[in-house]
Amino acid sequence: MGKKIKEAREKVERGKEYSVEDAIGLVKKASFTKFNETVDMAVNLGIDAKKTDQMVRSAVVLPHGTGKKVRVVVFAKGEKEKEARDAGADYVGAEDLIEKIQQGWFDFDKVVATPDIMGLVGKLGKLLGPRGLMPNPKLGTVTFDLAKAVKEIKAGKVEYKTEKAGLIHVPIGKVSFDDQKLIENAMAVIDAIIKAKPPTSKGKYLKKVAVSSTMGPGVKIDVGRLTAAK
Repeated sequence: MGKKIKEAREKVERGKEYSVEDAIGLVKKASFTKFNETVDMAVNLGIDAKKTDQMVRSAVVLPHGTGKKVRVVVFAKGEKEKEARDAGADYVGAEDLIEKIQQGWFDFDKVVATPDIMGLVGKLGKLLGPRGLMPNPKLGTVTFDLAKAVKEIKAGKVEYKTEKAGLIHVPIGKVSFDDQKLIENAMAVIDAIIKAKPPTSKGKYLKKVAVSSTMGPGVKIDVGRLTAAK
């Protein structure tokens, strides 16, 4: 274990659960790298991840964004092309973009499409699906309201879904953000996850919550105080 990592871990009391405010403060203090680390929130849900009706998947617009520039591809034709460009989409097209992606081009982070063109976009399922880039109406990325979709993504809309053992990982900003912005982003994520609770989920829903920077130690958050605040 490197000296800096050891010093960072010593700043966090093992086993202790902190308030959101204190946890965010500790994450920033424990950051030791020269680059602007991402702050990540990990949430362990009391669901059965093997059951499809208990899958938690949605998206939330962070009040203060992620601190990352997001490159957006939009599949659209006609007037919708102009709407997408005016909203700030980085790449707009149809057959031309599909061919480009089929040839191995992936210099983008998010994909949006109008419903009428999804038949074409479906050809990219095996390429976009494994990368988590396939447009999805439940996430607001298959829509005729391209202006809203693109602007939300550019403003800091993040998607999340349960992984194995009911875990969710969501970026909530950068260590360079001031504490209050990270706190408000974190609470927006928690609020969205609570609202997305499956009707079939029984027992304790929020089991564990922690925050950490890219290279820093995890800091546990007191779930009882967190839910009381909500």
